[in-house]
Amino acid sequence: MHLPIYLDNNAATPLDPRVLETMMPYLTNKFGNAASRSHIYGWTAEEAVTIARQQTAQLIGAQESEIIFTSGATESVNLALKGVFEVYQSKGRHIVTAATEHKAVLDTCKHLEKLGAEITYLPVSRDGLIDLQQLENALTDKTILTAIMYANNETGVIQPIKEISEIVHRHGSLFFSDGAQAVGKIPVDVQKDGIDILSISGHKLYGPKGVGALYVRRRNPRVRIAAQIDGGGHEKGMRSGTLNVPGIAGLGKACELCSIEMEAESQRLSTLRDKLENSLLGIEDTMVNGSRHSRLPHVTNMAFKGVSGEKLMIRMKDIALSSGSACTSGSPEPSYVLKNLGLSDPDAYSSLRFGLGRFTTSEEIDYAIEQVKKTVKQERESNSHFDF
Repeated sequence: MHLPIYLDNNAATPLDPRVLETMMPYLTNKFGNAASRSHIYGWTAEEAVTIARQQTAQLIGAQESEIIFTSGATESVNLALKGVFEVYQSKGRHIVTAATEHKAVLDTCKHLEKLGAEITYLPVSRDGLIDLQQLENALTDKTILTAIMYANNETGVIQPIKEISEIVHRHGSLFFSDGAQAVGKIPVDVQKDGIDILSISGHKLYGPKGVGALYVRRRNPRVRIAAQIDGGGHEKGMRSGTLNVPGIAGLGKACELCSIEMEAESQRLSTLRDKLENSLLGIEDTMVNGSRHSRLPHVTNMAFKGVSGEKLMIRMKDIALSSGSACTSGSPEPSYVLKNLGLSDPDAYSSLRFGLGRFTTSEEIDYAIEQVKKTVKQERESNSHFDF
């Protein structure tokens, strides 16, 4: 066992060595531009992109023509929300989303509000799920898009995506889902799930950082999205810019590996996660945040009442953890996701997110259990009151 142990796989997963091996030729001797159509260097790069497009599409049950490569999920989210609003605002300016969405969605919605969009932010229950009746009540004939993430980045809670899409489509709205945390971890099928637009991130599924994708449905309905980056008309005119061939090749290989290994990996990780969680629940005044039934197999978010999550992390230098989203971890405020679940400030501050991954071992989980138990006890003994 090598220290420190990495249990922050929701923030970023390590690059799988098999992915790196796939990328290396395009970082060295196969360095051509995929848009160069007059010589072997360009053709080789273009072929790599074509293969990756097929691999990415296969993982989510899409057609390869429906995959647009981007720099990551944040760009994909921006392209989806801003692109749909620009095209469909003549029909309406109403967008429905949830209060616990990733900041990429929430901040983009705030931007669109300045442009005249009307945004409805649905609350969630204590288990982190939206109320389907509240969703139905929120939709109007002016609703052009509903944006609900597949699985939450802090709690791992999985929303009832198929039921959501059925309600949304019944009201004539498009359905976008942020799939960054779910794709590659659990089965995601855009056809069966009824998803019109889906964002994907490379570094959440053992691929490289700086690359992602956006699935855009081409039929029933054909979704139109306005480009947010103009230039050479790459990616069917939706996303101009020289393609990141090494990154795209890596994303494709990562998707292929997930297609093959996801089922066995999910079973292994859920067993390890449950072992960790059940052991830590033996600590007095400890609870799991969000649903324990509808969630990703590798995630648990736990509150250790009476102690600071930040102080626990400082004490446990040999374990890499998070007290919230990596995108907002520099914020002194308690997690807005946990607050929306109804947690008090002290309970939100006392929470830690454990994100297991492909390379997490049983030995590492045993070590983490021992360290967390010991550190919580020490922290509680050294603090008669909880400062936050």
